[in-house]
Amino acid sequence: QVQLVESGGGLVQAGGSLRLSCVVSGVASRRTFSNYAMAWFRQAPGKEREFVALMEWSSSSTVYLESVKGRFTISRDNARNTVFLQMNSLRPEDTAVYYCAADIFYGGRYDDVNEYEYWGQGTQVTVSS
Repeated sequence: QVQLVESGGGLVQAGGSLRLSCVVSGVASRRTFSNYAMAWFRQAPGKEREFVALMEWSSSSTVYLESVKGRFTISRDNARNTVFLQMNSLRPEDTAVYYCAADIFYGGRYDDVNEYEYWGQGTQVTVSS
Protein backbone atom coordinates (compact mmCIF):
# COMPACT_ATOMS: atom_id res chain seq x y z
CA GLN A 1 0.00 0.00 0.00
CA VAL A 2 1.43 3.35 -1.06
CA GLN A 3 1.31 6.12 1.50
CA LEU A 4 1.99 9.80 1.00
CA VAL A 5 2.83 12.10 3.89
CA GLU A 6 3.03 15.86 3.38
CA SER A 7 4.74 18.39 5.58
CA GLY A 8 5.96 21.95 5.45
CA GLY A 9 2.77 23.97 5.49
CA GLY A 10 2.25 26.98 7.72
CA LEU A 11 1.42 30.66 7.98
CA VAL A 12 3.44 33.12 5.94
CA GLN A 13 3.09 36.75 4.89
CA ALA A 14 2.44 37.68 1.29
CA GLY A 15 5.68 37.62 -0.67
CA GLY A 16 7.14 34.91 1.54
CA SER A 17 8.17 31.35 0.78
CA LEU A 18 7.41 27.84 1.92
CA ARG A 19 8.66 24.43 0.86
CA LEU A 20 6.30 21.48 1.01
CA SER A 21 7.57 17.91 1.16
CA CYS A 22 5.83 14.65 0.33
CA VAL A 23 7.41 11.36 1.35
CA VAL A 24 6.23 8.29 -0.57
CA SER A 25 6.36 4.94 1.21
CA GLY A 26 5.13 1.44 0.60
CA VAL A 27 6.42 1.15 -2.93
CA ALA A 28 7.35 -2.40 -3.84
CA SER A 29 10.38 -1.58 -5.93
CA ARG A 30 12.30 1.39 -7.20
CA ARG A 31 11.41 0.42 -10.78
CA THR A 32 7.72 0.72 -9.96
CA PHE A 33 8.31 4.04 -8.34
CA SER A 34 10.07 5.36 -11.43
CA ASN A 35 6.84 5.00 -13.46
CA TYR A 36 4.94 7.36 -11.21
CA ALA A 37 3.81 10.86 -11.87
CA MET A 38 3.69 12.93 -8.72
CA ALA A 39 1.57 16.01 -8.38
CA TRP A 40 0.47 18.72 -6.01
CA PHE A 41 -3.13 19.89 -5.77
CA ARG A 42 -4.75 22.46 -3.51
CA GLN A 43 -8.21 23.09 -2.18
CA ALA A 44 -9.43 26.38 -0.75
CA PRO A 45 -12.57 26.57 1.40
CA GLY A 46 -15.71 26.27 -0.71
CA LYS A 47 -13.76 25.48 -3.87
CA GLU A 48 -12.94 22.36 -5.83
CA ARG A 49 -9.56 20.71 -5.61
CA GLU A 50 -7.23 22.39 -8.10
CA PHE A 51 -4.15 21.08 -9.90
CA VAL A 52 -0.95 22.96 -9.06
CA ALA A 53 2.07 21.09 -10.43
CA LEU A 54 3.17 17.69 -11.72
CA MET A 55 6.42 15.87 -12.37
CA GLU A 56 6.74 12.72 -14.47
CA TRP A 57 9.22 10.64 -12.51
CA SER A 58 11.02 8.95 -15.43
CA SER A 59 11.51 12.04 -17.57
CA SER A 60 11.37 14.83 -14.98
CA SER A 61 8.94 16.65 -17.25
CA THR A 62 6.85 19.18 -15.36
CA VAL A 63 3.50 20.89 -15.75
CA TYR A 64 2.28 23.90 -13.78
CA LEU A 65 -0.93 25.77 -13.16
CA GLU A 66 -0.63 29.01 -15.10
CA SER A 67 -0.99 31.22 -12.02
CA VAL A 68 1.95 29.59 -10.22
CA LYS A 69 4.41 29.50 -13.12
CA GLY A 70 7.61 31.30 -12.21
CA ARG A 71 6.73 31.20 -8.50
CA PHE A 72 6.41 27.49 -7.67
CA THR A 73 8.85 24.70 -8.48
CA ILE A 74 8.25 20.97 -8.19
CA SER A 75 11.32 18.82 -7.63
CA ARG A 76 12.28 15.41 -6.29
CA ASP A 77 14.82 13.42 -4.37
CA ASN A 78 14.92 9.86 -5.70
CA ALA A 79 17.03 8.55 -2.87
CA ARG A 80 14.51 9.73 -0.29
CA ASN A 81 11.40 9.00 -2.39
CA THR A 82 10.37 12.58 -1.77
CA VAL A 83 8.78 15.24 -3.93
CA PHE A 84 8.95 18.93 -3.05
CA LEU A 85 6.99 22.04 -3.89
CA GLN A 86 8.99 25.22 -3.44
CA MET A 87 6.59 28.14 -3.25
CA ASN A 88 7.96 31.66 -3.60
CA SER A 89 6.28 35.06 -3.84
CA LEU A 90 3.23 33.66 -2.12
CA ARG A 91 -0.07 35.47 -2.46
CA PRO A 92 -3.19 35.41 -0.27
CA GLU A 93 -4.99 33.56 -3.08
CA ASP A 94 -2.52 30.69 -2.64
CA THR A 95 -4.12 29.94 0.73
CA ALA A 96 -5.43 26.37 0.68
CA VAL A 97 -4.86 22.84 1.89
CA TYR A 98 -2.16 21.38 -0.33
CA TYR A 99 -2.25 17.70 -1.24
CA CYS A 100 0.35 15.42 -2.69
CA ALA A 101 -0.91 12.82 -5.17
CA ALA A 102 0.54 9.83 -7.01
CA ASP A 103 -0.51 8.46 -10.37
CA ILE A 104 0.92 4.98 -11.03
CA PHE A 105 -0.16 4.82 -14.68
CA TYR A 106 0.10 8.42 -15.75
CA GLY A 107 -1.81 9.01 -18.98
CA GLY A 108 -1.46 12.75 -19.42
CA ARG A 109 -4.62 13.99 -17.66
CA TYR A 110 -2.60 15.87 -15.11
CA ASP A 111 -5.42 18.07 -13.83
CA ASP A 112 -7.99 15.31 -13.35
CA VAL A 113 -8.28 14.36 -9.66
CA ASN A 114 -9.68 10.97 -10.69
CA GLU A 115 -6.40 10.17 -12.46
CA TYR A 116 -4.57 9.79 -9.15
CA GLU A 117 -4.65 6.61 -7.11
CA TYR A 118 -3.05 7.82 -3.92
CA TRP A 119 -3.38 11.02 -1.89
CA GLY A 120 -1.76 12.45 1.18
CA GLN A 121 -3.64 13.90 4.12
CA GLY A 122 -2.95 17.50 3.15
CA THR A 123 -1.05 20.35 4.73
CA GLN A 124 -2.46 23.83 5.35
CA VAL A 125 -0.84 26.84 3.71
CA THR A 126 -2.08 30.24 4.84
CA VAL A 127 -0.80 33.45 3.26
CA SER A 128 -1.66 36.67 5.07
CA SER A 129 -1.91 40.01 3.31
